[in-house]
Amino acid sequence: MKNSVVPSAWFSLGIVSCLLVLSGCLSPITLTRAVIAYDEAITESQSKQLLVNIARAQHHQPIHFTGVSNVAATFDFRFTAGATPALTGDASRTILPVIGGSVAENPTISIAPIEGEEFTKRLLTPFHEAKLTLLLRQGIDIDLLLRLMAKELRVNQSDGTIAYRNNPSDKAGYEMFRRVVLHLSAIQDHNSLYVEPLRIERSWTIPADSVTAEGFKALEQEYQVAYDAKDKTFTLRKQIEGGTLITNYDPNVLSREERTRLQNENEQGLPHDVTFDIRPGHVGGDWPLKGDFRLRSFNAMLNFLGLSLAEEPEHHIEKDHRTPEVMENPVKTMDLILSSSAPSGLDLVMKSHGNYYAVNTTGPQARWNREAFKLLSQLFQMTVTEISRAGVPSITIAK
Repeated sequence: MKNSVVPSAWFSLGIVSCLLVLSGCLSPITLTRAVIAYDEAITESQSKQLLVNIARAQHHQPIHFTGVSNVAATFDFRFTAGATPALTGDASRTILPVIGGSVAENPTISIAPIEGEEFTKRLLTPFHEAKLTLLLRQGIDIDLLLRLMAKELRVNQSDGTIAYRNNPSDKAGYEMFRRVVLHLSAIQDHNSLYVEPLRIERSWTIPADSVTAEGFKALEQEYQVAYDAKDKTFTLRKQIEGGTLITNYDPNVLSREERTRLQNENEQGLPHDVTFDIRPGHVGGDWPLKGDFRLRSFNAMLNFLGLSLAEEPEHHIEKDHRTPEVMENPVKTMDLILSSSAPSGLDLVMKSHGNYYAVNTTGPQARWNREAFKLLSQLFQMTVTEISRAGVPSITIAK
């Protein structure tokens, strides 16, 4: 009996040891899978909310968002092990292992409506030009950016400024808007589009007797200081960054006076105006243009996309004959599918208002449409404020 029990005991001990090691391996694996699963669920929820709000905009209904403010999940790993003699036959002299285990997950998900005066103001306020500049520097097609973000084009002419709306119902305005945007896109395709802040020099003159020794030392750290003995004054100079300018030439090669003049013109516009200046002698210079794009709010973007489904559909616009060749010219800013039955083979589908809404991620414009929806999501993140983590209702999901 001794010879049969001892090996079985060692066998049971080995099983228990393996289980302990296995539990240590399962913990990080389970955690990783849970984090990825929650991340995918939250991302999908936000994407579907964007589609639902496009549907609401199509039906002229108020838009609304709900966000996940917090996810807390606890995991309980339990393993049990024991030994018992076999019940019948010669095996009764053998010790058999008894092994058990369980894994329990208890997530607590806090959700909150995204609402209130601050969020509503951000939703209705046109985007600042700095945000468009930031996105352009990520390599996003300027055609896609402006078609989604800009509500109108304002072109400077000798007799004043003419506005062209980015609205398919305004046939003449929409055609001009699209052609100018295509022109900039062609310049970008030829790697000749500059999106740079104007570097200008500002100067100030102050009386010398108004500056103390300590003050003079502080000024030298911030400014270039020149003393005029005749007038007994200090002239302070400093290089600063002005507004962003979209050009087909390097604005840094301009003279100091020219950059200052452009900056003064730039300052006459609104914070959500993006200035462009296309000059002869460079790529795209066969059609010289100067003016501004006036950006719109996130709310206006959703309305634009929603109305494009039926009331104000976009249509094809040919480039101007002076525009170089362009790589892409899709008919729609974002090709949305509206169907009474569930479409198949698409990345994301959402049912709302009795129909199915989806982004067309098949065909030759699949990449463009994915980029358009990704851009819409990024712009939403730039709009939404941080969701409060306190004082909000929570939903506990027990598994």
